[in-house]
Order: sequence, then structure tokens, then C-alpha cells
Amino acid sequence: MATKRTATKPPAPVEPVPCQPCGGSGNVAITVRVGRKRRPVGQQDGLCLNCLGSGTDPDA
Repeated sequence: MATKRTATKPPAPVEPVPCQPCGGSGNVAITVRVGRKRRPVGQQDGLCLNCLGSGTDPDA
């Protein structure tokens, strides 16, 4: 008697989890400070130090 083999499906691809501080964009807002009193004058984009710009959560 022959046994029947069933084909196993490959596992579904796992989508990467977005990084929490940057929301998956890889950029975060950095405050720009000027002067002797270091007063804030605006913001600019900076590299997310949690995911290093990849946008995916490194702990997932």
C-alpha cells in the first residue's frame, strides 16, 4: 500500500515591524539649537538611532 504525500505550503512571508520612534520612515525630528544660551530655533530631520535608518524594528 502506497502512502499519499501532501505538498506542504511554504510559510507566509513575515512583514517587517515598523520602528516605533520613527514610525518606519527612518527619520526623526532633531531640535536645532543656536547661541550661547542654546535656544531652540527649529527642527531638522535626523537619522533614527534605534533602527539606523532602515525603518524596521531591530528587536522584532
